[in-house]
Amino acid sequence: MLRRIYDRTMDLADYPHALWWLALVSFVESSVFPIPPDVLMIPMILARPSRAWLIAGVALVASVLGGLLGYAIGAFAYDSIGQPILAAMGKGEAMAEFNTRFNDFGFWAVLTAGVTPFPYKVITIMSGWTGMPLGTFVATSILARALRFFAVAGLLRVFGAPIREFIERRLGLMFTLFMILLIGGFFLVKHL
Repeated sequence: MLRRIYDRTMDLADYPHALWWLALVSFVESSVFPIPPDVLMIPMILARPSRAWLIAGVALVASVLGGLLGYAIGAFAYDSIGQPILAAMGKGEAMAEFNTRFNDFGFWAVLTAGVTPFPYKVITIMSGWTGMPLGTFVATSILARALRFFAVAGLLRVFGAPIREFIERRLGLMFTLFMILLIGGFFLVKHL
């Protein structure tokens, strides 16, 4: 089933209204959809590199707006909507334990999930459920999603098709390693 969804999403990149489809996929990926917007962004940018920044900007705005929907699900409908979504992703049982510590690391959680392959929708719902300050959530979401989408756009614009395999297979790992180094650096500075 996921393969069919992935293939259908890839087909959308060829449509004349692909930017609208990208906005829709970016929006729903931030709260309920399992396929990241990168699968549309990559072929769209490869087809029209001159539109790379526009494509990344559309993904950014729609993703942050979708993140607000995820936040609202967590804040106002966690029991009826948010918990089943997280349970379907195998994250339901750990939520109560995670809730107590989440807001202490909320900035880093949103930043990490927004940049890495970790499901961003989990963090958007958790942010609302735990009552993370909305300003912190929005600012961090903008930063994280901008880093991710504009990095993909920049790499594709500069290197073109050869970088596609790297992005599809290894960019998440690179961002994850970057975040570990960044968080580790802040930890060392704080404790040294």
